Amino acid sequence: MIRRRKLLVAAGTTVLAAPAIGPAFGQGAYPNKPLKVIVPYPPGGGTDGLGRITSEFLSQKLGQPIVVQNIGGASGTTGSEVVRRSDPDGYTLLFNASLFVLGKTILPSCPYEPQTDFRAIAQAGEAPLVLLANLNVPGTDYASTMDAIAKDPKKFFFALSSGGSAGHIATLEFLKKTKLPLDTILYKGTAPANADLLSGSVQLFMDPWTALLPLATSGKARGLFVTSRQRTQLAPNIPTSDEVGLKDFTPSSWYGLWAPKDTPDPVVDRVAAAMAEVSKDATFLARTASLGIVPTARGPKEFAAYIKQEVETNTALLKEANYKPE
Repeated sequence: MIRRRKLLVAAGTTVLAAPAIGPAFGQGAYPNKPLKVIVPYPPGGGTDGLGRITSEFLSQKLGQPIVVQNIGGASGTTGSEVVRRSDPDGYTLLFNASLFVLGKTILPSCPYEPQTDFRAIAQAGEAPLVLLANLNVPGTDYASTMDAIAKDPKKFFFALSSGGSAGHIATLEFLKKTKLPLDTILYKGTAPANADLLSGSVQLFMDPWTALLPLATSGKARGLFVTSRQRTQLAPNIPTSDEVGLKDFTPSSWYGLWAPKDTPDPVVDRVAAAMAEVSKDATFLARTASLGIVPTARGPKEFAAYIKQEVETNTALLKEANYKPE
């Protein structure tokens, strides 16, 4: 039976009402009151959208309402800092994107260390990337386009949506793999980068496909490859990176749930177990698939290890590229 939920939306806050909890959650057991999930960006973005969907299903699994609150500002550090300073009781959690874990590497004024000031609970999903080319770039597919670019690389520019973003990191790795000496142009967001790609001011742009696939499917730009392991039903004509010869090139923008660092193990394990249930929910899978999100099910230990590897790899790429955070 599908339970009916009431959504109360006001000033960027959504209350996701869950069904009544059963006898397994006795008085004093966690959770026995509503939770708050903070998204450190304004409403309407990709992180906010997935955060709300995830919180809706997490609420059902935990048996308690979840209040989703947007606290934007300072490139996501304002809302994240609110969670860091919250009581470590499991009732205030952070939903954030992969950019978060690079901390001071990309934001010198970042007031926390993501790996030590927070506890990783679970990875919620990932959005693979797509490489787009302006329609005026010579070529009809990846191989012919790269051949044309290699003949005169100084004529071509790569857009970057923001410093340290998944697209930025992936672009650095791509240029390293292909040995193409292309210059990059750093933007403040995906929208202005998209605008310059379509106008031809820049010729190439790689970022999460949640934002870029519509440009390819509408014929406004040429999709050269996606970084998923299989082709996506959202754009089945675009090959994977593996298919075009870029072996093991599968970067993505990913999303997860964190708690303050001193949150007890039983609380973290309870939320992680609920997140594992969410990742198998057929309705959740359908909702996220329609957005281009690939659900993941990394729990606390696996997620923390994955973050550590991501930070080491991505920091090295940024350092090699002489990236200077602003």
